[in-house]
Amino acid sequence: MFFSLKSRLIALIIVLFVLSFGTLSFLLFAESRAVIRSYIESSALEKMEEYGSYIDMVQMQIYDAASLVFNSDMAKSWDNALSDPQLSEGEKMLANLAMSRFLTQATNSYTSISDVSIYRLNGLRIGAENQVTNDPAFLQESWYTNFFASGDRWLSAHTDEHERVRDHGNPVVSLLMPIGTFHHATARNVMKVNVSESYFLEPLSRIHLAKNSTIFLLNEQGQPILSQKAHELGTRAVSQIDLIRKSTPKSGVEYLSNDEGKRDIMVYKKLGRTGWMLVGLAPEKEMYSSLHKLQTTTLVVTIAVIFLSLCAAAWLSYGVTKPLTRLVLAMRQVQRGAFDQAESLLPPDQNVKSEISYVVSTFRYMILRLRQHIQNEFELKLLRQQAEYKALLMQINPHFMFNTLELVSSLAMQRRTDDTVQVIEDLGKMMRYSMHTNDDLVSLAEELAYVRHYISILQTRFGPKLEISIKESGGLDRLVIVKFILQPLIENAVKYSFQHQTTAQVHIRIIRLDQRLQIQIKDNGPGMPQEIISRLQDPQAVTSQLEPILRNSGWHIGLGNVIARCRLHYGSLFAIHITNGDAQGTCIELILPVQEDNHVQRIDRR
Repeated sequence: MFFSLKSRLIALIIVLFVLSFGTLSFLLFAESRAVIRSYIESSALEKMEEYGSYIDMVQMQIYDAASLVFNSDMAKSWDNALSDPQLSEGEKMLANLAMSRFLTQATNSYTSISDVSIYRLNGLRIGAENQVTNDPAFLQESWYTNFFASGDRWLSAHTDEHERVRDHGNPVVSLLMPIGTFHHATARNVMKVNVSESYFLEPLSRIHLAKNSTIFLLNEQGQPILSQKAHELGTRAVSQIDLIRKSTPKSGVEYLSNDEGKRDIMVYKKLGRTGWMLVGLAPEKEMYSSLHKLQTTTLVVTIAVIFLSLCAAAWLSYGVTKPLTRLVLAMRQVQRGAFDQAESLLPPDQNVKSEISYVVSTFRYMILRLRQHIQNEFELKLLRQQAEYKALLMQINPHFMFNTLELVSSLAMQRRTDDTVQVIEDLGKMMRYSMHTNDDLVSLAEELAYVRHYISILQTRFGPKLEISIKESGGLDRLVIVKFILQPLIENAVKYSFQHQTTAQVHIRIIRLDQRLQIQIKDNGPGMPQEIISRLQDPQAVTSQLEPILRNSGWHIGLGNVIARCRLHYGSLFAIHITNGDAQGTCIELILPVQEDNHVQRIDRR
């Protein structure tokens, strides 16, 4: 066997490859130690920077809430009322309740605030949710006495025994601020703003240096702010933290020996607003323990894979593996329905002169037949859908019909003759319009007239609970569009808005911009799931996802049907954009090519 030049060459390649890879892997893993350490340090500092921005945001909300109460006229009038000896106890209680309602509003205005309370020197405490209590016990609390003695404004995580309504007894971090004065020693009232510890602890738990590492959030005195269950920092770490607090750099990495004589890595980040600091501490050996195991395992596995790969390469021809690889990639494209990409991946017939050429040619022919079959199946299903759709157009939605008839009956019983006549007239015009199914294209003016009849019935039915408007701009007089694409979208917008709101707001805008017609419908509903938005905006949905659309009765005459018909008629000139608002609501925007009544019915869609 080894007398063959081919066999000796393969053996030499194997030996050289294994030796070179072994040397390279040794050098690579030797350098990876420094790379991993640098990556962990930079990653930890980056996450600390993000967490610092988050802390600044939470602190800004806390300060804003405290400032809102401190500068409010309500707090001043409340303090004056309680200080007025001429007011009765009932009037003072009314002032306390008014202040409690104001604190409730202030608490609800900020998502991170769990509670805001005011403590008075006479033992009175006022909190949100109508909490007014006289319990002098808080006057002996350490946080209360320390505030007047030293002006400590921030309290580390603690369980507030006097405020269990909103935080349910969970640990909170608090800000203390005097009311009516800027100096803590002369204050008669102390405001206490509580934030749940989980607001600080949950994002902090996602920062890791190593498996057993811990990230501490320290106050200005270097004491932990949160009640984290972690090993103690140690005397050397505490000393190093004191030095860091006095130094200039705002962030960095330090290596120090712990109390056991082993090396630890310390990553720190100073937070500028309050003088807080993030400190991460982890044993250095934990950072590289998995690296040595990985080095040994990788060498063994890689040598075995290299040996097997070279042996397999000796038996496989380049002219066989390459076309087979491209054939596999083409099959994957066929699975996703991308037939054009699959054909582009197949090797040309003239480049393969073996049995592979027959496989490639057969697969290419199969792609052509499969695409033709899918196209025929699509057209047949679409024709069937159009037949079902036109049959449905012969009658108004029964649910809408029943609601309208019930509305007419109710109006008649109320003797609202004008409204009754108007609803009947609108319903008759809608039915007359829906009877014309010969042409799928109608003038935009007729479609808008149909929509306005529909809106008129809805507004009579829902009254002031429905706010709906139509705005038009640009030259729209001679435009034609696909029939019945507006009413289903308005129906969905009103339906889903009322499911989550007491009032529905629907705004329709129709704008002509050069050769594009934009139809935009906005509502104040709950928004649309991102998965459905992605599916509806996918241009391949017409061909690859037609079957689910046809089987789904909810889409039959709704949004899915509108998109399928527009894509069928306008082709690539049609576009749809669906977005959800920041707070609530969905905006559906249809982009259609401008088509006037003197154009041919079928525009060039390429």
